[in-house]
Amino acid sequence: MTETAAAMPTATAPLPWYRRMIARGGPVIPVVRLQGVISAEQRPGRLNIASVNPLLEKAFAFKAAPVVAIVVNSPGGSAVQSRLIAQRIRQLADEKNKKVLVFVEDAAASGGYFIATAGDEIIADPSSLVGSIGVIFSSFGLVEAIDKLGVTRRLYTAGRNKSLLDPFQPEKEEDIARVKQLGSDIHEVFIDYVRDRRGERFKVGEDVLYTGEFWTARRGLEMGLIDALGDVYSTLRERFGKTVKLKTIAPRRGWFALPRFGLGADAAAEAIARIEDRLAWSRLGL
Repeated sequence: MTETAAAMPTATAPLPWYRRMIARGGPVIPVVRLQGVISAEQRPGRLNIASVNPLLEKAFAFKAAPVVAIVVNSPGGSAVQSRLIAQRIRQLADEKNKKVLVFVEDAAASGGYFIATAGDEIIADPSSLVGSIGVIFSSFGLVEAIDKLGVTRRLYTAGRNKSLLDPFQPEKEEDIARVKQLGSDIHEVFIDYVRDRRGERFKVGEDVLYTGEFWTARRGLEMGLIDALGDVYSTLRERFGKTVKLKTIAPRRGWFALPRFGLGADAAAEAIARIEDRLAWSRLGL
């Protein structure tokens, strides 16, 4: 080999096709969709810490992701499950040092808004519904109905308050007071969390915010309930470039994750669950 040949630079080998795709692509941002009524019940379409936590852990495992995006579309539900989900989001965000962007679609109301406030920013469509920072208990009174049917109610308890909210018995003043106190206590937990997460951003008084009322996101932006108007695709492209890639983190769809159809008790339970979900959404006019 001559001295001239030895001095010539060696040609760089081309990158494999998959490396070339990564090199010219934008950042990959994990997206977790939280859609449905919040309930401890393990049923397709319901949100709870058991079903949501695996998705959150996968999303926050993306080390190179600049942010984690969470899409919320919920009319609310269980106060406990709402708090557990929101708390888990913050735990993972702190552990992984990730910023969380929450995007609201049709609604982030009641428990849905509780979860949304776990984000560092809340971004919503102008017509999204947000707020409903309150607590509700509902039941039916069937005393007159069973009287007309000639039915006698037989109820035996150990503990004088075990029949609280029994729909087949007349309401008692002490029971009403007790239920209102339970609602007030849960409401305070909700208020404390929202105040801690967003108190400095609110532009209206607490006497307006914590009444259980909800508003469009356009009005919510003026009040400080959200931080911006927009959607997940447009916002992430604006902030991270047109080559940004969104990776939806979805649960595995096995046999048990499919909608269940059948006869008897299972069919009745499924029908009741669907009615309950429909009522939760209809409260918002959706």
